[in-house]
Amino acid sequence: MSRICPVTGRGRHKANSVSHANNRTRRWQMPNLRRKRIFDETTGQWVRLKVSTRGLRTIMKKGLSKALAKA
Repeated sequence: MSRICPVTGRGRHKANSVSHANNRTRRWQMPNLRRKRIFDETTGQWVRLKVSTRGLRTIMKKGLSKALAKA
């Protein structure tokens, strides 16, 4: 699995690490992904996803099938 949320589509971003002397070096900012087991009510099965915390909130609000259909 890659570091992309299947619900929100969030991936990694480029950013700068800035030192005290204001030296800038490039680095990656990773999304806040969690590995979760979520029950899909339409199929009646457990699904294992690597999903962002924002995606978890969307799943809890709309349901798994509607959240994944939107993406």
